[in-house]
Formats: sequence, C-alpha cells, structure tokens
Amino acid sequence: MKNDYKKIALDGAIRNNPTFKLVLGTCPTLALTTAAMNGIYMGIAVTFVLMCSNALVSILRRIIPKEVRIPAFVLIIATFVTIVRLVLDYFLPDLNDIMGLYLPLIVVNCIILARAESFASKNSLLPSIADGLFNGIGFTFALTLMGAVREILGRGEIFGTRLWNFTIDFFGTSAGAFFTYAVFIALFSLIIGMVKDKKIKAEKPELFDLNAEVK
Repeated sequence: MKNDYKKIALDGAIRNNPTFKLVLGTCPTLALTTAAMNGIYMGIAVTFVLMCSNALVSILRRIIPKEVRIPAFVLIIATFVTIVRLVLDYFLPDLNDIMGLYLPLIVVNCIILARAESFASKNSLLPSIADGLFNGIGFTFALTLMGAVREILGRGEIFGTRLWNFTIDFFGTSAGAFFTYAVFIALFSLIIGMVKDKKIKAEKPELFDLNAEVK
C-alpha cells in the first residue's frame, strides 16, 4: 500500500505532471502565470476541486451508469467549482476578480475530468483523494514556477517585491506565455529523460558499456 501511494505521488506531481508532461489545463496555465501568486491561487482552487470530485466520483463509481458517467462527472465537478466561487466571492472578492473567467472554467478543466475518468472511477476512496492531491500539487508547482519566471523577467519583481528595474516586456505578453511554457516543457522532458537513462544505466550497465560483448 505504501508503494502504491508513492507511485500515485510521483506520477501526479512529477512523472505525469499534468502541465509539463500531459499538457492539460493549458488555458489557465497561459493566462494566469503573469505572476507567481496567481499560480498558487489557481492551483489551490484546482487541487480542492480535484480532491473533492475524485472522492465523490470514487464513492459513486458503482452507482453512476456508464452511459451517463461523463455528464455525471461534469455535474459533480461543477458543484465543487460553484462552492469555490461562492466562498471566494463572499470572503475574497478581490481574488475572485483576479481569477475571473478562469475560475468557472475549472468545470471543463481537462485535468479534473481526466482524473475522474481514468482514476477515481476505477479506484477506492483514499487512493482517489491522494491522486487528486498530488495532481493538484503538480499543477500548482508548474503554474507557480512559470508565474515566478514571467514575473521576475517581465516585471522585475517576485511576490510583489521589487528585485530590479530591468524588465523584458515580452514575458508579460501572450507570446511570452507560450514561449515560457514551451521552454519548461522542453526542460521537463530533458530532465525526465536524463533521470530515466540514469536509472536504466544503474540497473543494466551493460546496455551503456561500449566495450561489452555483444551476445
């Protein structure tokens, strides 16, 4: 069981990172990463919806008919997104304004629907909650990292703290968002590839030994 949760954690946060590996949730990734804090806000909201929707889908997985499972999943997700919106609108209206249109769009966020369909509908409660948590962490990390880079280079500040007066306006534009995203995807793929090669080399060094005899 411990190894199962370890696999869920590594897959959700790193190996199958929903943003850098699976390229899901692209709209908020590109639109809200102008600042690191925006990424944290959206990440927390998505993580909450992921965990709650995964939990409910898992509980109802034997009750929901297969023919209507997708509409049922969307209804469940929409319910928790509505809860988030109402809470933010009442307690944190400024944050609600910052997230704007992208908050209700969580309903159709591919990450949440994909986890409900591919994992929560086939697994028990606790693993489903863990899957939602770690996929949310992976999503939050990706958005925050991109937001930090764009904020530092585009505004010369981080978390609202001025670092220097030199700025590159390009990183505050839509084109800058696409460029930053592409660079991070490339770096992520490169690092994951290097880690896999190192693991294979450790397990089967003969595959990398040029002097090994061909059998």
